[in-house]
Amino acid sequence: MYKSQVLGGGGGEGGSGAGFGGLSGLGDGQTADNGQLAQSCRSGADANESVDCAVVADIDSIQDFWSQALGDSYTRTDTVFFSGSVQTSCGGASSGSGPFYCPADQLVYIDLSFFDQLQQQFGAQGGLFVNAYVIAHEYGHHVQNLLGTNRQVPPGETGPTSGTVRLELQADCYAGTWADHAETVPDESGQPLIAEITEDDVNRALDAAGRIGDDFIQENLGGGTVDQDAFTHGSSEQRQRWFRTGYASGDPRACDTFGTDDLG
Repeated sequence: MYKSQVLGGGGGEGGSGAGFGGLSGLGDGQTADNGQLAQSCRSGADANESVDCAVVADIDSIQDFWSQALGDSYTRTDTVFFSGSVQTSCGGASSGSGPFYCPADQLVYIDLSFFDQLQQQFGAQGGLFVNAYVIAHEYGHHVQNLLGTNRQVPPGETGPTSGTVRLELQADCYAGTWADHAETVPDESGQPLIAEITEDDVNRALDAAGRIGDDFIQENLGGGTVDQDAFTHGSSEQRQRWFRTGYASGDPRACDTFGTDDLG
């Protein structure tokens, strides 16, 4: 039975990109996807001991949830891990882009260095559930693409109540809805992949959400001045609020960031 404790017990270890042993040989511009990682993942013990396999379990669990929630409206897709730079149907990207979703090829992209960067540069606590939160957020963008939500937002729109920010906050909320169901959503065997999500796990995810808010980045990693007109992802407080909303409700319908004037 592939039931994994991969997200239990938070822990600082396991949060680093260096833990991707199966991908350690990737050179600049090279890629590998979760299917390749999964080749060495056969049991819950593998997921408990390997960041690679923990990430595979996260991706499978997230997609099992959305397949259950959306039925035939959901199409499964892969996560592409890359080193340094990558070419996508949306154009080229570098490690400085951070994790992203490309609607044109319907793939999630994550640079191998990002989880290290999140701890070392942004000061996040890190941990396996932080990795899961980041991945679940990107799959939230996949859901938006499948439902057509992203096509309602003009490209390049910025500002604290912009459609761009609303998309990002909704993806945070969608990540929270998965987290609420992760311990119970069944895989093809009928068993959940994730055995336990602890309060510490959730707190680590909220810590990470706070450190990738526009205001935190502008103040601590930018010029030191907060410019709300340049917001593209939402403030730290907003990102935490919407993850909590999803986690508390477990209902994607609670994530209607486009239907409210109160984003937090």
